[in-house]
Amino acid sequence: MDDLDLHHVMAKVRPQLVEFLSHNSEWLIMKAKHFLPLVDLKYVDDITDCKQKVSELLDRLENVELTIQKQFVQCICMECNLPMDLEIQLMSTAGEGNLNQQQETQSPSSQFAGPGRRRPGGNSAAIDKESKQQRLDSAERYRHLLISSMHQRYRSQRAPGAVVLGQVQPPAFHQLFVNLVIRQSKASRLKERLDKSKEDLAGSQEAEEVADTAVKVSDLFDTIISSGTTKVILLFGKPGTGKTMLMHRICQKWAEGSFHQFLLTFLFEFRQLNLISQKLTLKELLFDFSLQPEDCPDAVFQHLLENAKQMLIIFDGLDEFVGNTGVSSSPDMHPAFPRPMSISELFTDLCDGKLLPGCTVLVTSRPKKCPDFLLNTVDLLAEIWGFDHEKVEEYVNHYFHEHAFKEQAIAQLKNNSKLLSMCFIPALCYIVCICLEYLLIKQLLSVELPQTMTQFYIQMLLIFISKQQKECSQREEVQLNHYRVAILGLCDLALKGLEEKKLVFYVDDIPEHVKDFASLHGLLTVFEVKRSDHLPEAGYAFVHLSLQEFFAALCVMISKRADRNYLRKKFSLKSKWTLKNEARTEFMESFHIFLSGLSSKECRKFLAQLSEQSEAWVQAKQAVILQSLKKLAATNLTGPKIIELCHCTYETQDLEVAQQVGSQLNFKYEFRNFRLTPLDISALVFVINCGQELTHLDFAGCPMELDCLEVLASCTNIECLSFRSRKCGDEFAAVLSRTLPKIRSLKKLELTGGNITALGLANLEQAFPHCTQLEEINLQGNRMRDQDMTKVLEVFSRMEKLKKIDLSHNDISTEAVLVLAKRAIVCPNVTELHIRGDTIIILFSGHPEKVPRSASLRKKTIKENAAQMRHVMLRLQDCSLDSRHTEEIAAVLRGCSQLSEVDLSGNRLGDEGCRQLVGSLPEVQISKCLDLSNNRISVDGICCVLNSMNTCLNLVEIEASLHHQTAILKFEGAEAFASTHSRDTSSYGDQLGGNESQKPVIPRRIRLSGNQISLSTVFCLAQALSLLERIKTVDISLGKAELILLTFQEGVRVRNTRRSAGRSLALPQPSGNDRCFRLRECMVRPEDMDKLCQILAGCTELSEIDLSKNALNDESIQRLLMFLPRLHGLNLLSIRNNKLSPRCTLLLANSINLCERIREVEVRCSENAFLCLANNMKIQEISCRLTSCNIGPNEIQDLCKILEQCDHLAELDLSGNQLGNEGLRCLLANLPQMHVSHLMNLSHNNISQHGVMHLINALTTGRNVSEVQVSLCAEETSLIKFTSEDEPKKILRLTKCNFQEEHFLQLCSLLEKCNYLTEYISAKNSMTMSAVENLLRALRKSLGTLRISIDEPWVCDKDLLTLLELAVQVQGNIIEITILKNKGLLKVGEEFPYRMEKMEDVVSRLNQCELEAKHLYFLQRVIEKCTQLQELRWSHIDLNNTEAATLAHALLSLPELKKLELTSSTIMPNGIRQLVAGLQQCHGLEELNLGFLKLDDTAIQMLVPSICKMPSLKRLILNNNNIGNEGCIHLAEALKDSHRLEEINLSLNKFEDAGLVKIGATLLEMQNLKKINFSGNNIGPVGGEKLIEALSHCKQVEELLLARTVVGDKAAAQLSLCLPGMCHLKILHLQSNGISSLGGTQMARALVKCHQLEEISLSENNIGEEGTHALSEGLLHFPQLRRIELKLCEIGDGVSKRLAFGFSQCPFIEEIILSWNHLGDDSAFELAEILPGMTKLRILDLDKNRISACGASRLAEELTKCCGIQVIRLWNNAIAKDVEENLMRQDSRLHFSFF
Repeated sequence: MDDLDLHHVMAKVRPQLVEFLSHNSEWLIMKAKHFLPLVDLKYVDDITDCKQKVSELLDRLENVELTIQKQFVQCICMECNLPMDLEIQLMSTAGEGNLNQQQETQSPSSQFAGPGRRRPGGNSAAIDKESKQQRLDSAERYRHLLISSMHQRYRSQRAPGAVVLGQVQPPAFHQLFVNLVIRQSKASRLKERLDKSKEDLAGSQEAEEVADTAVKVSDLFDTIISSGTTKVILLFGKPGTGKTMLMHRICQKWAEGSFHQFLLTFLFEFRQLNLISQKLTLKELLFDFSLQPEDCPDAVFQHLLENAKQMLIIFDGLDEFVGNTGVSSSPDMHPAFPRPMSISELFTDLCDGKLLPGCTVLVTSRPKKCPDFLLNTVDLLAEIWGFDHEKVEEYVNHYFHEHAFKEQAIAQLKNNSKLLSMCFIPALCYIVCICLEYLLIKQLLSVELPQTMTQFYIQMLLIFISKQQKECSQREEVQLNHYRVAILGLCDLALKGLEEKKLVFYVDDIPEHVKDFASLHGLLTVFEVKRSDHLPEAGYAFVHLSLQEFFAALCVMISKRADRNYLRKKFSLKSKWTLKNEARTEFMESFHIFLSGLSSKECRKFLAQLSEQSEAWVQAKQAVILQSLKKLAATNLTGPKIIELCHCTYETQDLEVAQQVGSQLNFKYEFRNFRLTPLDISALVFVINCGQELTHLDFAGCPMELDCLEVLASCTNIECLSFRSRKCGDEFAAVLSRTLPKIRSLKKLELTGGNITALGLANLEQAFPHCTQLEEINLQGNRMRDQDMTKVLEVFSRMEKLKKIDLSHNDISTEAVLVLAKRAIVCPNVTELHIRGDTIIILFSGHPEKVPRSASLRKKTIKENAAQMRHVMLRLQDCSLDSRHTEEIAAVLRGCSQLSEVDLSGNRLGDEGCRQLVGSLPEVQISKCLDLSNNRISVDGICCVLNSMNTCLNLVEIEASLHHQTAILKFEGAEAFASTHSRDTSSYGDQLGGNESQKPVIPRRIRLSGNQISLSTVFCLAQALSLLERIKTVDISLGKAELILLTFQEGVRVRNTRRSAGRSLALPQPSGNDRCFRLRECMVRPEDMDKLCQILAGCTELSEIDLSKNALNDESIQRLLMFLPRLHGLNLLSIRNNKLSPRCTLLLANSINLCERIREVEVRCSENAFLCLANNMKIQEISCRLTSCNIGPNEIQDLCKILEQCDHLAELDLSGNQLGNEGLRCLLANLPQMHVSHLMNLSHNNISQHGVMHLINALTTGRNVSEVQVSLCAEETSLIKFTSEDEPKKILRLTKCNFQEEHFLQLCSLLEKCNYLTEYISAKNSMTMSAVENLLRALRKSLGTLRISIDEPWVCDKDLLTLLELAVQVQGNIIEITILKNKGLLKVGEEFPYRMEKMEDVVSRLNQCELEAKHLYFLQRVIEKCTQLQELRWSHIDLNNTEAATLAHALLSLPELKKLELTSSTIMPNGIRQLVAGLQQCHGLEELNLGFLKLDDTAIQMLVPSICKMPSLKRLILNNNNIGNEGCIHLAEALKDSHRLEEINLSLNKFEDAGLVKIGATLLEMQNLKKINFSGNNIGPVGGEKLIEALSHCKQVEELLLARTVVGDKAAAQLSLCLPGMCHLKILHLQSNGISSLGGTQMARALVKCHQLEEISLSENNIGEEGTHALSEGLLHFPQLRRIELKLCEIGDGVSKRLAFGFSQCPFIEEIILSWNHLGDDSAFELAEILPGMTKLRILDLDKNRISACGASRLAEELTKCCGIQVIRLWNNAIAKDVEENLMRQDSRLHFSFF
């Protein structure tokens, strides 16, 4: 070789040689000195960089003569362990040479081993050379042998099959190769999530798999940086994407000379490695199970070990491996002494670098099976996507290149999107081409192509069979029948293999006829496998795992052994990821899809023929799969499983199943971080299109081909479409822009977190105007610039229905913000522009569809016009705007006359900018507020803002704080009072008048909160009440949240928004002179209090002082009270949340003696005090409430002295104190000196039975004491009521006093002295029967009535006769007997003086009774005592006993009986007869109550004769029975002459419209009827209308109860015509009547004539805001209203102002039920505003609404002024638990629990 060749090779390998020698620079220096003895190399030592040092030495050596150069190269090859390719090239150029002589001449000091020298010692160089050359020769021969083998094995794919052990490989499934689409990913992204559940990984919302870079096959090995360590490449792909074909292609290309970086390439298929059960060494794996060297295997293996960096080892089909991956060898194993290992250990150690360190390992797998250890070691992760459009066309071109119909075939695929989607999977593309080729050859294109993957596999099988038939004219059925047995055998083989995890079969595993059939048609591939004894043998496998799964599924569907349970067990969805509890050896990736496909109707005939069964038999098996699909749809599925379910559903081609699956899946499809193919989208679209509901599609981090978007265009039911991925760039946007207009139902589009620039946006802009239903667009997180966003506004403004666009997190400058603002305000449909930092949101009004307006809706014109008015909100926050931009900002604001809110907070305007902006305000029209907060303003800026109150006439409030940098200006907006305008101005407005003074006025306010003021400033502000003429309130809080609020009387009057605005509702206006001072959370010392009071005394118009949370001591409060007489206009003094001592409580109580205007003193919980003062001295009554103030016996005497001085004390409340028995005795002893005229409440004062006796004694001895009520239970109660009558009727109520015997004796003794006792009520006081008997005998009076009520548990257990015997122990004539056994109640009413009945009358009644002799005396006693009996009330009595029934018969015959109530009792037929017999004698009966007796139509028929004999009957109550239509007919006959009837109650029975019609006919003659209750019956619109028609004749009706009768709007409209005639109506119950807003509105307007209404219930009717609006207008006409119930009426905040005003006009209202509606804080504020004026209100129910902590706090604040309210219910509102607890501590009347 000449020097030119040597120099050429040296230059070629120079980089590699420098890299190698840089690690052995010392050796190189020594050799250079030897070969260059005359050259001074000392300067080389100064070079620090090793590579530069080596390069300098090589330059020197290249300049010497050729012989020395060759010797140097030979020295490198012999002494260094060079890489194989480098060593071969150097040896081929330098020759073998002879270094022996040179080595001998070296000095002893230079005889040392080179870097990595194999044999130490200088005398072995020749041997080393010979050995090394031998290894090189053997390795080279092995390399050529391996190349030759791969040439033979992987030559052209369409050539005839290779001969393997005498078997001919058919070409049936051999495909030509077209480059695949490969996308590189990042293994690190997967490594970060190893600890997470793999199934969660697929459905999580984490960041996407970022890398999506397209790579070529050659790039797979070039992209890895060489580092000397093992390189692992993992390729994953779905079934059929060409992984195995690609591996064969790599081997073929290597054999052809590509991939020169690899000297040797080995390919192992896991399906064959599964056959190896014994342990192997690495050498045995590489040679015995791949290709054995022809000679010197040890030398070849040693050479292989030395050159591991140039080895490529391919493992194909990791998902098919049955072993346990990740099992590594022992860590202490030495590489020099390898031991046999399992296949799993060999694979793991190769990947970990323990074996062949530095080699390249290429692994393929389906995505499901990626073991953790592999993800930890992988250097390059890539996914094989299969084909795209171009690759499909290229493949089809190659496939049909010999056919004349090539263009026709391509056109067929392009025109069929479903087929095209399938062709993106190479294996399916091949099958589609086979089918298409067959049809084109046979000219059968009129036949429809298969629709599913399963159908294509079936068609492929039939085509293969057809091609092998000699007689082509044979029918398909005949051909299939000919091979039926072989096909069944192949199916059995496939299923058995999958169940046994077996993919490779030996000859003995396959029947001969099956083998012949499968090999003939190319369904099985044959290859050489090595057995455990290393002997070769033929192995068979299905050409593709999917084909084995197809035949296995076919076996299940046609086998008689596979019953329904087996089918259910085998069918399940597969996830993208392997679960921890899932078998890792399962190969049924597509098995469930084939099962679904075989369940289609199109496959039924094929299956029936193959199974030789009927189609009905096949259909029954198919139904099992279809039913399983429906059930799976109802489970909670992740994104990958939803896709799998869609594939299965698509394969069935069953529209009914698809519709049900689509309806059961969640309306929002969320897909996270897994790849989607066009075939996936095609299946998804099929299911969505079959569903009936619009769906949401959300793709986050899901890699997908652009072809997926084209498939998505065929989806008609998408309402919301979302893409979140950095891969969404301009190309994606361009394709999407062609898709969007085709999705007609699309309302919302999200393209977030992408890389869309101006180019992509331009394409989208062209598409958006064609998306006619689009309402919301989200483009945040892309790469749009200033000009892009300003331009896009013009496009979006032309979209009619667009409501929102989000451009956040794009690039925008300050200048662009103003440009965008200018363009936004001139766009006619822009309603809001919100820019805050990176956030950019634009809202549009949207144009709703025009609908024709009916005449009935014309009265809504004002509201509709107001709703259509444009109001623009401009928010430019944190946009770096400064004073230089002020003029431009002002110009923007002046350019829009419809601004509602302007927010410029968070900028840098400074004082100058604020001054300029405020100066321009008179020229700007803002209806709500301007926010200038956080703009770096100083005191001058704050003053400038405050001065705007003088220049801006429509400015109503300023909020300014220098400390918090707050500056907010609020303006008058007419829309704020839109709800105050009448809906019917023609009628209602005229009634109220329309003068200017009635227009609502908004007070002007200044908020100076957060300015850290001192007490001296407080005095200055207080003085403003006297100095400023128009000031209304001064509200100061110096707590943590400082508040300073000044309100001025001069306000802005609401402008007219229409010509008829003058006729608007006049809201109640407070007195113009009232002023209020509030000071909270401030330390006020006594001397400070003096100064404050002196200042406040100067304000003669001061009406309210609130000094809450100020920690006032006794001295401060005393000085305050001394000033009260000087505060002539004061109406209310509040001191809340201030700890009050007992002495201070007495000081407050004594205030009633200090100031004659005080009418109420209330002190609660020793921390809340309220003093109410009156200007009207005609009201003299005074109330003193000192509750829970720790008042005990020591303070009671002082309190009594104070109260004795008050002559007009009406109420004294000392509940919740610590009086005890002694304090109570002291108080009662002073009772005659105290002039209490109404009530004394002593509840919860820890009294015992002795205290009860003190109270009873007060009842007996107190002349003006009318009632004492005592209870010693948990709800301890002690009440004393007073009267001004001279001879009062006294009532004693005792509950749960737990009396002992001595207490009963004392009780009897006290009550014997009480001659005026009229009623004694005892409940659960442990009274025995004997004690009751003694009491009944002891109680008497000279004249009048006395009612004794005993409630004890033993009453329930006693029989009727026993209780009657007890009752007759009374001393007077019995006029009432009430026995309610369910309540344990015995009540006896007696009259004095006692009158004896004549004996002959007694004997006459005894003769009518059939009692035994032993009961005659008792009966005589009963008849004697009950001669004056007027009322008989029995409940839960057993009337089956003959004696009891006879006794009832005797009592019913008494002449004075007027009222009979027999309810909830047991009556057998005999009892009914006795009852009827007795009732026939009750000619004077006025009230008959037989409720809850389960009386049916037969019983009613028996009662009819009795009712006919009751001419005086006024009340008939038959509720809660079983009366049907027939019973109503009988009852109507009995009532036709009952003209005196005043009440009829047939509620909760079972009659329907027909029965009601009969009853209604009788109502026509009942002119005295006052109460009607037909609630809870099966009454519909027909019956309702007939009833209303009859009611038009009942002018005296006071109560009408028709709850839970679905009468509907028509009956409601008819009732509205009758209501004006019911001028006496007091109670109206129409709950759950099916009334809508239309009927509710008509009825509410008619109610205005019913001025006597006291109670209204319209709950559970959807009257909505329109009906509520009409009702709230009617409230003005109900002065007697006490209760209103509007639960579940769909009421919102829109009518809250109207409704609250209506309530305020009802002076006697006690209960308001508004629960289960949609009321929010606006409603809470409106209700809170009216609470103080509603003095009679007791209950306000706001459960289950939308009130937040803000609204609840406002209610709590006003509740302190409302002494009469007992409870405000706020359960289940939007209030946090801690807020609820805090509010309850403030006021226990706020209830947040359900019970």
